[in-house]
Amino acid sequence: MNSVKGIIFDYGGTIDTNGVHWGEVIWEQYRACAVPASKELFRDAYVFGERTLAKNPIIEPEDTFHILLEKKIKIQATRLRNNGCQVTTEQERGIVAGCYRKVTETLKTTLDIIEKVSKHYPLVLVTNFYGNMPTVLKEFGISRYFPKIIESSVVGLRKPDPALFALGVKALNMPAEHILVIGDSYNKDIYPSRTLGCKAVWLKNICWAEEAVMPDASPTAIIKSLEELPTLLAL
Repeated sequence: MNSVKGIIFDYGGTIDTNGVHWGEVIWEQYRACAVPASKELFRDAYVFGERTLAKNPIIEPEDTFHILLEKKIKIQATRLRNNGCQVTTEQERGIVAGCYRKVTETLKTTLDIIEKVSKHYPLVLVTNFYGNMPTVLKEFGISRYFPKIIESSVVGLRKPDPALFALGVKALNMPAEHILVIGDSYNKDIYPSRTLGCKAVWLKNICWAEEAVMPDASPTAIIKSLEELPTLLAL
C-alpha cells in the first residue's frame, strides 16, 4: 500500500455499518420487533423499497437519516401488508429506532478510523445514496472528513458504473493507481474501481449474497472490519 496517496470511501454498508449489509441490519430489527415476515418476504420488500427510492424523488435533500429510515421502512411495511404480512405502526417505529441506534453505535468505532486515516490521506466519498448525503454527514459529524462527495442521485450515475468512481478519481486529482477504494460490495465497489486501475479493499463482513470475484479484478485486500484498515495502511 506504499503507493497509496488518496482514498475513496463508500458510505452505506461501509462507514455506517462496518461491512454489514443494510438488508441484514434491517432484518435484525424486524426480528427484534417480532414482525411476522419470512426472510423471503422481507427480501422482496427490501428490494422493492430500494428500487422505489432510487427511481422516485421521495427523499428530500434536507431529510435527516432518521427521516430517511422512516420513509424507507414505511415503503417496506406497505409492501409487506400488500403481500399479506401485517406490520403495525408501533413495529415500524421500533425498526427505525433500532436501525438508528445501530448506526449511531457503529459510527463511534468507524469514525475514529476515518479520522485517523484522514490525517494521512485526502478522502473522497463515492456512494449510491438518495440525494441527502450532505445532510446525513452533517447529522453524524462526518462532513469535515469528506470535502468532496460523489452521490449517485446528484450526479445521475449509479454503481456499478465505473464512471461514478472516475468522478472520485478526478476529485482527488491524482492517477488511479495511487488511489485506494474501500467498499463493502465486490460488484458495486471493488470490480468497477479495479477496472479503472485503482487499488481496492473489500470490507467483507455480513453480506446480502455471495459475490463472485473476477480473476482480472480481484481485491487488493479483504478485511472484516474497518478497524483493520490502519494496520493495512501501516498507520
